[in-house]
Amino acid sequence: MPTNKKEGIIFTSLMCFCMVFGMSLYNLVIHNQFTWTALLLGLIPGFVVAFILDVFIVGVIAKKLAFKLPINKDSKLQLILTISSLMVLGMVTCMSLFGILMGGSGSEDLLSAYLTAWKMNVIAALPLQLLLVGPFSRKILSIIQVKNLA
Repeated sequence: MPTNKKEGIIFTSLMCFCMVFGMSLYNLVIHNQFTWTALLLGLIPGFVVAFILDVFIVGVIAKKLAFKLPINKDSKLQLILTISSLMVLGMVTCMSLFGILMGGSGSEDLLSAYLTAWKMNVIAALPLQLLLVGPFSRKILSIIQVKNLA
Protein backbone atom coordinates (compact mmCIF):
# COMPACT_ATOMS: atom_id res chain seq x y z
CA MET A 1 0.00 0.00 0.00
CA PRO A 2 1.13 3.60 -0.55
CA THR A 3 3.34 5.00 2.21
CA ASN A 4 3.34 8.68 1.20
CA LYS A 5 1.39 11.20 -0.93
CA LYS A 6 3.52 10.67 -4.05
CA GLU A 7 2.99 6.90 -3.92
CA GLY A 8 -0.70 7.47 -3.19
CA ILE A 9 -1.11 9.63 -6.29
CA ILE A 10 0.79 7.15 -8.46
CA PHE A 11 -1.20 4.20 -7.10
CA THR A 12 -4.57 5.95 -7.42
CA SER A 13 -3.76 7.19 -10.93
CA LEU A 14 -2.69 3.73 -12.08
CA MET A 15 -5.70 2.06 -10.48
CA CYS A 16 -8.15 4.61 -11.94
CA PHE A 17 -6.60 4.53 -15.40
CA CYS A 18 -6.65 0.73 -15.59
CA MET A 19 -10.21 0.46 -14.28
CA VAL A 20 -11.53 3.21 -16.57
CA PHE A 21 -9.73 1.65 -19.54
CA GLY A 22 -11.04 -1.83 -18.75
CA MET A 23 -14.60 -0.75 -18.01
CA SER A 24 -14.74 1.58 -21.01
CA LEU A 25 -13.57 -1.22 -23.26
CA TYR A 26 -16.11 -3.61 -21.70
CA ASN A 27 -19.02 -1.18 -22.09
CA LEU A 28 -18.17 -0.28 -25.67
CA VAL A 29 -17.88 -3.96 -26.61
CA ILE A 30 -21.14 -5.07 -24.96
CA HIS A 31 -22.98 -2.22 -26.69
CA ASN A 32 -21.37 -2.97 -30.07
CA GLN A 33 -19.85 0.51 -30.18
CA PHE A 34 -16.16 -0.25 -29.89
CA THR A 35 -13.74 1.84 -31.88
CA TRP A 36 -10.33 3.01 -30.75
CA THR A 37 -11.53 6.59 -31.19
CA ALA A 38 -14.55 6.03 -28.92
CA LEU A 39 -12.33 4.36 -26.32
CA LEU A 40 -9.76 7.15 -26.33
CA LEU A 41 -12.36 9.94 -26.31
CA GLY A 42 -14.11 8.45 -23.28
CA LEU A 43 -10.92 7.63 -21.43
CA ILE A 44 -9.85 11.17 -20.48
CA PRO A 45 -13.13 12.46 -19.01
CA GLY A 46 -13.77 9.06 -17.43
CA PHE A 47 -10.34 9.08 -15.79
CA VAL A 48 -10.74 12.63 -14.48
CA VAL A 49 -14.16 11.90 -12.96
CA ALA A 50 -13.03 8.55 -11.52
CA PHE A 51 -9.90 10.07 -10.00
CA ILE A 52 -11.85 12.89 -8.34
CA LEU A 53 -14.49 10.47 -7.03
CA ASP A 54 -11.81 8.08 -5.76
CA VAL A 55 -9.73 10.71 -3.96
CA PHE A 56 -12.45 12.90 -2.49
CA ILE A 57 -15.59 10.80 -2.05
CA VAL A 58 -15.67 7.06 -2.71
CA GLY A 59 -12.18 6.27 -1.43
CA VAL A 60 -12.74 8.20 1.79
CA ILE A 61 -16.10 6.52 2.47
CA ALA A 62 -14.86 3.03 1.51
CA LYS A 63 -11.86 3.23 3.86
CA LYS A 64 -13.92 4.58 6.78
CA LEU A 65 -16.55 1.89 6.27
CA ALA A 66 -13.97 -0.89 5.91
CA PHE A 67 -12.46 -0.05 9.28
CA LYS A 68 -15.90 -0.12 10.91
CA LEU A 69 -16.78 -3.57 9.56
CA PRO A 70 -16.12 -6.65 11.71
CA ILE A 71 -13.09 -7.92 9.78
CA ASN A 72 -9.61 -8.83 10.97
CA LYS A 73 -7.82 -5.53 10.40
CA ASP A 74 -4.48 -7.24 11.04
CA SER A 75 -5.05 -9.37 7.93
CA LYS A 76 -3.71 -7.41 4.96
CA LEU A 77 -5.66 -9.63 2.55
CA GLN A 78 -9.00 -9.07 4.33
CA LEU A 79 -8.39 -5.33 4.43
CA ILE A 80 -7.45 -5.18 0.73
CA LEU A 81 -10.44 -7.29 -0.34
CA THR A 82 -12.84 -5.28 1.82
CA ILE A 83 -11.61 -1.86 0.68
CA SER A 84 -11.41 -2.99 -2.96
CA SER A 85 -14.93 -4.42 -2.91
CA LEU A 86 -16.36 -1.29 -1.28
CA MET A 87 -14.49 0.87 -3.80
CA VAL A 88 -15.95 -1.13 -6.69
CA LEU A 89 -19.48 -0.77 -5.33
CA GLY A 90 -19.07 2.97 -4.82
CA MET A 91 -17.34 3.63 -8.11
CA VAL A 92 -19.80 1.52 -10.10
CA THR A 93 -22.65 3.39 -8.43
CA CYS A 94 -21.22 6.73 -9.54
CA MET A 95 -19.55 5.84 -12.83
CA SER A 96 -22.60 3.97 -14.18
CA LEU A 97 -24.53 7.24 -14.02
CA PHE A 98 -21.60 9.07 -15.60
CA GLY A 99 -21.52 6.51 -18.42
CA ILE A 100 -25.24 6.80 -19.10
CA LEU A 101 -25.10 10.59 -19.16
CA MET A 102 -22.00 10.63 -21.40
CA GLY A 103 -23.51 7.99 -23.68
CA GLY A 104 -26.59 10.09 -24.28
CA SER A 105 -29.14 7.48 -23.21
CA GLY A 106 -31.76 10.19 -22.78
CA SER A 107 -34.48 8.44 -24.76
CA GLU A 108 -34.75 5.52 -22.32
CA ASP A 109 -36.14 5.54 -18.83
CA LEU A 110 -33.12 6.83 -16.87
CA LEU A 111 -33.75 4.69 -13.77
CA SER A 112 -34.13 1.50 -15.79
CA ALA A 113 -31.04 2.27 -17.88
CA TYR A 114 -29.07 3.07 -14.72
CA LEU A 115 -30.05 -0.12 -12.89
CA THR A 116 -29.22 -2.23 -15.94
CA ALA A 117 -25.86 -0.47 -16.35
CA TRP A 118 -25.11 -0.83 -12.63
CA LYS A 119 -25.74 -4.60 -12.67
CA MET A 120 -23.71 -5.12 -15.84
CA ASN A 121 -20.84 -3.00 -14.49
CA VAL A 122 -20.65 -4.72 -11.10
CA ILE A 123 -20.39 -8.07 -12.88
CA ALA A 124 -17.32 -6.87 -14.77
CA ALA A 125 -15.74 -4.42 -12.32
CA LEU A 126 -15.47 -6.71 -9.31
CA PRO A 127 -13.37 -9.43 -10.97
CA LEU A 128 -11.45 -6.83 -13.00
CA GLN A 129 -10.45 -5.07 -9.79
CA LEU A 130 -9.87 -8.10 -7.57
CA LEU A 131 -8.11 -10.33 -10.10
CA LEU A 132 -6.30 -7.99 -12.50
CA VAL A 133 -6.12 -4.27 -11.79
CA GLY A 134 -5.65 -4.42 -8.01
CA PRO A 135 -2.84 -7.01 -8.06
CA PHE A 136 -1.20 -5.30 -11.06
CA SER A 137 -1.31 -1.86 -9.41
CA ARG A 138 0.02 -3.19 -6.10
CA LYS A 139 2.86 -4.97 -7.96
CA ILE A 140 3.84 -1.78 -9.79
CA LEU A 141 3.70 0.13 -6.49
CA SER A 142 5.93 -2.46 -4.80
CA ILE A 143 8.47 -2.10 -7.64
CA ILE A 144 8.45 1.67 -7.18
CA GLN A 145 8.85 1.30 -3.43
CA VAL A 146 11.81 -1.08 -3.80
CA LYS A 147 13.52 1.30 -6.25
CA ASN A 148 13.00 4.19 -3.81
CA LEU A 149 14.73 2.21 -1.05
CA ALA A 150 17.78 1.47 -3.21
